[in-house]
Amino acid sequence: MNYEEILHSGMIYHPGEENLAKEQLRRLDMLFEYNALKPSQQSEKTALLKEMFAEIGENVYIETPFHSNFGGMNVHFGHTIYANFNLTLVDDTHIYVGSYTMFGPNVTVATASHPISPEHRKQDYQYNKPVRIGENCWIGAGVIILPGVTIGDNTVVGAGSVVTKDIPANVVAVGNPCRVLREINDDDRRLISHGRQMEIAEQ
Repeated sequence: MNYEEILHSGMIYHPGEENLAKEQLRRLDMLFEYNALKPSQQSEKTALLKEMFAEIGENVYIETPFHSNFGGMNVHFGHTIYANFNLTLVDDTHIYVGSYTMFGPNVTVATASHPISPEHRKQDYQYNKPVRIGENCWIGAGVIILPGVTIGDNTVVGAGSVVTKDIPANVVAVGNPCRVLREINDDDRRLISHGRQMEIAEQ
């Protein structure tokens, strides 16, 4: 089993293997380059993201600074995705994000974990579990999504939530640990919040 297979196997492994470390450094150099680009250099940013990510659709915008353990090597983005400042993707294994999803500032999506066993942790062992975020989700500011979690389509995760377990589609979920608050309903289609009527500005 090669190291690419081991990363996605769910088994514990030592991340300091020489070839893996070299590839990680190469990709972190690209991430450094991305973060150094000016906001006006959007075409260069887009081209670099397509080189960095495993898959990425059109109309994806990631504010800088952007942080990623492997520079997006194991990240699969759909199209029309926006991520605010300080998105952190711990992409030691696959992270899947559906189209039209938005990330607030300071969101962390983690796939890597470590054994609770002190003896194994002392040897720097880790294991990885993939994360899946559906289409048209809104992940609020400061949300932390832990390894192995799946979030369904159209779901809103409230600011500051820590998502430790799967969240279904079409719900509002909040808290630490994150729990379903309610289903998205017809009121959400006509109201902004707290009873305020939705009005769309003319542009």
